[in-house]
Amino acid sequence: MAKKYFILLIFSINPFLIFSQEGFPINGVSDIRDNHYAFINANIIVDYKTNLENGVLVIKNGVVQAVGKGVTIPKGIRVFDLKGNYIYPSFIDIYTQYGIVENNLSGTSSNYTSSYNNPQMLSNKSGPFSWNESIRPEYNSVENIKIDEKLSAQLRKEGFGSVVSHNMDGIMRGTGTLISLAVDVKQNAVIQDKVSNHFSFMKGTTRQRYPSSLMGAVALLKQSFFDANWYSSNVSKMKETNLSLSAINYNNSLPKIIEVTDKLRILLAQKIEKEIGTKFIIKGEGDEYQRIREIKEGNSNLIIPINYPKPYNIDDPFKNKDILLSQLKHWELAPSNPYFLESNGIDFSITTNGLKNLSDFRENLIKSYNRGASKAILLKALTYNPSKFINMDKKIGSLNESFIANFFITDGDIFKKETKILSNWIQGKWYRVSDTNINDYSGEYTISFDAENDKKIINKILTIYGDKDNPKAYIKNLNNADSSKSTTNIIVDDENITLTFNIPKETDYNLNDQYKLSGFFLNGKFIGKGTINNINWIEWYAVKNLSNKIKIQTDVASKNNNNNDIGNIIYPFVEYGSEIIKSQERMLIKGAKVWTLEGNGIIEKGDVLIDNGKIIEVGEEISLTEKNIRIIDGNGLHLTPGIIDEHSHIALSGVNEGSQSNTAEVRMKDVVNSEDINIYRQLAGGVTASQLLHGSANAIGGQSAIIKLRWGSSPEEMIIKEADEYIKFALGENVKRSRASSSTRFPDTRMGVEQVFVDAFNKAKIYENNWKKYNSLSKKEKVNATIPRKDIELDALTKVLNGNMHITCHSYVQSEINMLMKVAERFNFKVNTFTHILEGYKVADIMANHGAGGASFADWWAFKNEVKEAIPYNAALMTQAGVVTAINSDNREMARRLNQEAGKTIKYGNLSEIEAVKLVTINPAKLLNLDHRMGSIKVGKDADLVLWNGHPLSIYSKPLKTIVDGKIYYDLEEDKKLRNEIKKERARIISKMKNSDVPSGTRRKPVKTAHFELTCEDEYDYQSTSEN
Repeated sequence: MAKKYFILLIFSINPFLIFSQEGFPINGVSDIRDNHYAFINANIIVDYKTNLENGVLVIKNGVVQAVGKGVTIPKGIRVFDLKGNYIYPSFIDIYTQYGIVENNLSGTSSNYTSSYNNPQMLSNKSGPFSWNESIRPEYNSVENIKIDEKLSAQLRKEGFGSVVSHNMDGIMRGTGTLISLAVDVKQNAVIQDKVSNHFSFMKGTTRQRYPSSLMGAVALLKQSFFDANWYSSNVSKMKETNLSLSAINYNNSLPKIIEVTDKLRILLAQKIEKEIGTKFIIKGEGDEYQRIREIKEGNSNLIIPINYPKPYNIDDPFKNKDILLSQLKHWELAPSNPYFLESNGIDFSITTNGLKNLSDFRENLIKSYNRGASKAILLKALTYNPSKFINMDKKIGSLNESFIANFFITDGDIFKKETKILSNWIQGKWYRVSDTNINDYSGEYTISFDAENDKKIINKILTIYGDKDNPKAYIKNLNNADSSKSTTNIIVDDENITLTFNIPKETDYNLNDQYKLSGFFLNGKFIGKGTINNINWIEWYAVKNLSNKIKIQTDVASKNNNNNDIGNIIYPFVEYGSEIIKSQERMLIKGAKVWTLEGNGIIEKGDVLIDNGKIIEVGEEISLTEKNIRIIDGNGLHLTPGIIDEHSHIALSGVNEGSQSNTAEVRMKDVVNSEDINIYRQLAGGVTASQLLHGSANAIGGQSAIIKLRWGSSPEEMIIKEADEYIKFALGENVKRSRASSSTRFPDTRMGVEQVFVDAFNKAKIYENNWKKYNSLSKKEKVNATIPRKDIELDALTKVLNGNMHITCHSYVQSEINMLMKVAERFNFKVNTFTHILEGYKVADIMANHGAGGASFADWWAFKNEVKEAIPYNAALMTQAGVVTAINSDNREMARRLNQEAGKTIKYGNLSEIEAVKLVTINPAKLLNLDHRMGSIKVGKDADLVLWNGHPLSIYSKPLKTIVDGKIYYDLEEDKKLRNEIKKERARIISKMKNSDVPSGTRRKPVKTAHFELTCEDEYDYQSTSEN
């Protein structure tokens, strides 16, 4: 205790001396003594791959001076004998917002409705900075940090010695600083002022409307990098000053860390980094194991949290139905995430970010170790990797010579639950972490006494047992094993000991002598002084009896590290996912009624042969003798091409970037959600491909994603790589915000909508001409010329002008449809598709002459004012006028019954059955310029097929099998099995969860997950709205 009081005394007398800084004025006498210490007989973990037994560590003035076995200890320094205790390099967390003083640039998020009606278009920040408040690369965390002593103490307790702190607000967040967790002035605590550059896809607290979507955030991030490059190239030739762009360039060499919200966003970050020519360190959410193969291919360094989910309170069977299978499985599998990363050779560091209680950190770390992650890799993730990621691996992260002396001492293996962290040394300064004893004095000792007046006292046996921090003891006579034991009060504080006990008097066993002893441990034995009956002083010493063993039973908690009962990963990680990735099969479908939609259109009893994802033969009798082929009996069944939905909004993480009238820069490909259950449901309805469109919140929306419904694949694997590029335009009430009580966003009228188009294409022409002019210059002329600014919005519109990107336009009213065709003809391009087009029957002849197609609803009318003149004969009339016409869904439920929607045109318009089927197969394929690959059953086309149990236009028919690229993604019989497997898996995990040792009071309550259907006009706050 004396040592502890001495340390406290130093702090209380003059804390300024402790925090002295070179060049600072001193109020008193400075303390210039060296902090010079040696630690001997220690198990030293020098780094994650080097363990030095019985080693010596010498530190001086906050730096490692020597480490090894044969180290010479300088004379006169303090020596700590650790007696087999462990020394670890202190942990490093490179993803925190430690001590950041909040910057109230814009306050908290504004009311979304207000932002919708009266959006803030430009930044309110003073100074020559970015036009958008979420772009803040000029922010330097080192200038906005306040030392948080309470948090420092909590982090030290978990073994951390330093952290990287940054401002977690915005898309470009500025620089991070490396901070020591020592109690010191900022000048000493800051190890490196700028070690990292931070980014995210979340715009943060700004009230500015743009971006209002994930795809908008991606576009803004990309454009900002392109702008910085342009600014750097032209800085000496232009008058503009932009401190944000200057900061991007100035900090460009720093490691770039981007935060994402799930494993799909990791894949997105990996895609974006290639497009902008950089490399991100990606901070994930701990679900990386769910897409480990694709993440590995991206070759990224990761920062992962270990904030493993608590179990649910599963006592109510009705509320249990609200828990998704993905949530149950993630609870079970999350602690295995480090193991999966290690197994796949992915470098990662571990962060405390996301932990509600820092005290859970070690428990979760040990969970991951018990799940198979190696000690070496977990230590690497907490020491070497974080230092390497920020280019500080020559200063911190190990205990090599000349490294900063950041280390902690434990009484055992850090991956054992019972191990305690005793102290944490930060920059060579000692911080006591727990009131625990370094040494364990359990054992049997012989106590000898020297009394005053040479009075002889018989030696005693002292037995110490139990926990080293709360030991128990008893005393008995030396030579009498059967004598009674005297219970002894014992207090051990590091090397100090006090004992109090009663011994019967030798002359009268009815009376006791009271012994009070105090001493300390030195050179292998206890020595000290004490009193008998508070009168007579005695000297005593106790020597350990090494030959004797203590026979005292103590309660030992049983361990159960049985990890055999862990479920498998499924793809996708939701209901109806599969443990096995779908593979192509060589198969023959025999005897079905084949709707080829080629030639006569139907083969009454035909065969179709599939191999390598392609249709290789179609005929009435295909005879094969080979054995390695799957034969599917199609007798009495119907086989059609897969249904293609020209207008869909499923499988997207957001549908509108509605903040501006022109958002041609955003891409639906960036927000494809391959985990959307609607993919599977629509496969069950025979859909094999869809165009995922931007919404209709603005005149010029975003670029489409054309996908195949490859259930279980990643977003990029779902996208049809060879498909043409498409972009969404819109007309009507949604564009001019008729629903808003007031709006300050242009346009407010249909005339204004036309002007948006004209203005955009004029800008695109000027933009293209500027680049053509610059590219025509000689190398010498380019030296003095200003390089045009790359604009991804105008890049898209230039593609439209040149016929390399096609327009799909949301439309209803005849006059607006005519207007857009005239605008297109004025700029010498054509509109590819008018979607919805409920007044298309009025202008079908003009559309046919223009070369535009139409994708219509079957029988929707009068559902809002601008469709009051819609009729159910629309699709048939456009078809008869020579317009390539399709029936689309714009609705996740309708897409499951597009075959029935097509069938309505037989009633409303008297189309033939073959013409009706074409409305949802070959015709949408033509509108998407994919009819060379899909839409009919023809040799050489993709094997996208649906096997129906009845007539494909009947409301009573349903798909038995849906095949995409020669892979069976939906099978009705397999679906029945899956339903039972899902029930069993849920029951298994819920039972396991019930037996968890987490108290019910700390468990999560089941909450029903809200599933949002995204349609054309939907806008929502992408930062606060989530389905999980």
